[in-house]
Amino acid sequence: MELVLSMSSNVALNHTVKDDIREYWGKRSETFDLSPGHEIFNEEERTGWHALFRRHLGAGQGRQVLDVASGTGVISLLLHDIGFSVTGIDFAEPMLARARDKIARKGAPIRFVLGDAEQTLEPDATYDALVNRHLVWTLVNPDVAFAEWFRVLKPGGRLLIVDADTPVPRTLKAAWLRAMARLVGRFQKGATGHVIDRATHDRIVSQVYFSQGAEADRIVALLSAAGFTDIVVDRDLTAIHRGQGRNMRLRQRLERASQDRFAIAARKPESPSLA
Repeated sequence: MELVLSMSSNVALNHTVKDDIREYWGKRSETFDLSPGHEIFNEEERTGWHALFRRHLGAGQGRQVLDVASGTGVISLLLHDIGFSVTGIDFAEPMLARARDKIARKGAPIRFVLGDAEQTLEPDATYDALVNRHLVWTLVNPDVAFAEWFRVLKPGGRLLIVDADTPVPRTLKAAWLRAMARLVGRFQKGATGHVIDRATHDRIVSQVYFSQGAEADRIVALLSAAGFTDIVVDRDLTAIHRGQGRNMRLRQRLERASQDRFAIAARKPESPSLA
């Protein structure tokens, strides 16, 4: 009995927040594509994503892009649509399995690999662009991740982060919208399309770097410290949000409207001249 207890204790001690993240998103893969805001449900949203990528990354033209935390391949397919050569990397094997099945059905030549956003194992200076959606808020060590992304980008390569500051309303308007969402939620019953293990979700949030919210200014500061330049915060995501809203229940629309949702674009500088 003592040996069993000792082994169980060691397992518990060795279980990290990253293990929680991997297991949580592995389970979420089962219903991930049922949720507006994850999968694409109309052409308005699809067109909005394409416009955002072209605005900050330029034309695809066969250039190499790394989709970090690629999930079920939604963003990878959008990047493929506009001509990028795409590699997707994700921490959760069940997400990758669904992504591979999806691209097999669509016939899209996208490479998906298992890996960690903080240690991709991809070669130095390989990618013309690197993209992620709703990843940064989950990072345990964003400084390590940003340094890793800087490493795998080619000189002049582009980074695009799409994320949101969600836990705490930052303005009076946001607080009012959050309160309205809670009120509507008391009366609006029914399935949301996906299942959330709230206890695990909250435990993860309490341990990640941005536990108090992924504020854009904090992300910008960390990107600058990692060496990125030409950093721009873009909140003009209207077409994407309008398209998503067409398939969302009122509570979810109000909840998301209370959040600061943004894209952050940055660039790895060109190699310094030898002159």
